[in-house]
Amino acid sequence: MMAETSAGAASRSEVEWHAINWQHVNQTVRRLQSRIVKATQAGRYGKVKALQRLLTHSFSGKALAVRRVTENQGKRTPGVDQVIWDTPEKKATAIRSLRRRGYQPRPLRRIYIPKKHGKRRPLGIPTMHDRAMQALHLLALAPIAETTADPNSYGFRSERAPADAIGQCFVALAKRKAPTWILEGDIRSCFDRISHDWLLAHVPMDKAILQKWLKAGYMEGTTLYPTEHGTPQGGIISPVLANLALDGLERILLEHCPRRTVRGIAAKVNLVRYADDFIITGRSRELLEQTVKPLVEAFLKERGLELAPEKTRITTIEEGFDFLGQNVRKYKGILLIKPSTASQRTFLATIRATIKANMALDAEKLIRLLNPIISGWTAYHHHVVSKAVFQSMGHAIYQALWRWAKRRHANKPKRWIKEKYFRPVNGNQWVFSGDSAGRPIRLVAAGYVPIKRHVKIRAAANPYDPAWEMYFETRLGVKIASTLKGRRQLLHLWKRQNGICPCCQEPITMLTGWHNHHVIRRIDGGTDTAENRMLVHPTCHTQIHSQRLTEVKPCLERGK
Repeated sequence: MMAETSAGAASRSEVEWHAINWQHVNQTVRRLQSRIVKATQAGRYGKVKALQRLLTHSFSGKALAVRRVTENQGKRTPGVDQVIWDTPEKKATAIRSLRRRGYQPRPLRRIYIPKKHGKRRPLGIPTMHDRAMQALHLLALAPIAETTADPNSYGFRSERAPADAIGQCFVALAKRKAPTWILEGDIRSCFDRISHDWLLAHVPMDKAILQKWLKAGYMEGTTLYPTEHGTPQGGIISPVLANLALDGLERILLEHCPRRTVRGIAAKVNLVRYADDFIITGRSRELLEQTVKPLVEAFLKERGLELAPEKTRITTIEEGFDFLGQNVRKYKGILLIKPSTASQRTFLATIRATIKANMALDAEKLIRLLNPIISGWTAYHHHVVSKAVFQSMGHAIYQALWRWAKRRHANKPKRWIKEKYFRPVNGNQWVFSGDSAGRPIRLVAAGYVPIKRHVKIRAAANPYDPAWEMYFETRLGVKIASTLKGRRQLLHLWKRQNGICPCCQEPITMLTGWHNHHVIRRIDGGTDTAENRMLVHPTCHTQIHSQRLTEVKPCLERGK
C-alpha cells in the first residue's frame, strides 16, 4: 500500500517526497479551485480571497507547486542563486520553505534568446524558490483568470491552442455575409510595459506578494537593475498577469459596437486574441479606424500599453492577413487558411541549415535531427488547407537531402545513391532512410502527413469548473488517440486504462506525460508484451521504483 502524507493544511513534519499521495494532493487542489470558480461566478469576492489563502497555505498546493517547477523544461535552469532542486530531499525541503511570512524574492537572472531578423528577446529567470512561489499563487489565480477571461482569448490558457484561435477566425470570416475588413493589432513590448499600478489595483491575488515580484529587479552580469513596469518574460505567472491585463477588451468592443444597431445594421465586430497578437473584424474601414482603433488605444493606454504602428494595419479579407503562422484570405468568396509564406520560409531555412551543419553525420543521425522539426511543423499546420504546401515542402526537403547525398558520395552514380538513401514505402519511392541497430529508420514524409480538421474549443469552456468535466474528458480522449496514432501499444494501453494512471487515479495527458512501466521487471523475467505493461505518470513511476511498490494491473472488467 502506498504511503500517504496529509494534503490539507500545511505540515511542519518531515516529508518524504516519494511517499506523497499525489492523488489526494490533486483532489484537494482541484476541489479548492472549483470552489474558487463558483465563488467568482457568484460575485462572492470575500469568499474567493479566503479560498485563495486556504489554497496557498495548504500542503497540497505547496507540494503541487514544487512538483511543477521540478518537472518542467526549466527544471535544470537555476536563477541568480545557482540552486536547483534535483533530489527528493531538496524537493521535500522546498515544500516546507514556501511561506508567506518573511518572503523576499531574489532578482531575476537576465538572459537573451534569439528572435527573427537577428534580434534578441530578454528573459528573466527566477530562482527555483521564487518559481515555486509563483506556481503556488498561480494555482489560486488561474481559476479566476479562466472564469473572467474574454471568450475569444486563446493564448496562455489551459486547454486552448493557436488552432482554436484560427478556428475562431474561420467562424468569424467564412460566411458569405461575414465582415470584410480586419484590423491586425500588435501590442508593443507587451510584457515589458504593463503598468505595475494597474496590475496591483486589478489582479485578484495577494497584493504584497505581487508587488514584491514586480519590483524584484533583475541581474545582468553583476549589475542589479530595477523594474518599474512590465512582467518578466520567463516568470511562471507572467502570462496569466498579461492575460488579466488584456481581458475586458472584447466586452468593451461589444458594448460600443453591438451585434445589432437600432437600425438593424450589423457592426460585425469580432475580436480574436492570442496573447498580445489579435485581429478585430468590422463591416468597414471607417468603423475600424474611427471607432474600434480609438477604443483599443484607450483600453491599452490605461494599462501602460500601446499598439506597435509598424505591425498594426487595416486590410480586407480579399487581401488576406497573416496570423499565428497562418495566412487567412478569401479567394472568390471562399475563405482558405494556409501556412503563411513566412512560416514556410522559416521552416525550410531551418531544415537546410540543419542539413548543411551536419554533412558528416550518417543518415540515421540526420533523420533523428530532422524528424522532430518536420513533425512539429506539420502538426502545427495539419488542421488548415496545407496539403499542397506539405507536398511542396516535402519536395524541397528531398532536393536538399539529394544534394547532401551527392556531396557525400561525389563519385557514386545516381542509382547507387538512390538505392542507399531513398527507399520505397507505401507507394512513395523516394523516402529518405537509414539504419538503426539493424532496423530501418525513415524521414517523416511531409507530403504524406494527413490533414485533420481541428474542433475548436467552446468559448465558455472552463477546465476548473466541474460543470465542464465531461466535455474536457471527451476532448482529451480525441487528442491523445490522435497523438498516439501509429504507436499501437501505447494507444491500446491508454484505452485499456481509460486514460487513468493506476497509481494515483489521475488522468494521463500530454501535459503530465507518461512512462511505459513493466509490471514484472525484465530482470525478474518480465516481458515487453502489452500484458506486462501499463502507462503511469513519470512521478508515479519513480515512486513505484523508489519504494519497490507492487502495482496491481488496472481492473479492466466492465463495471469494476
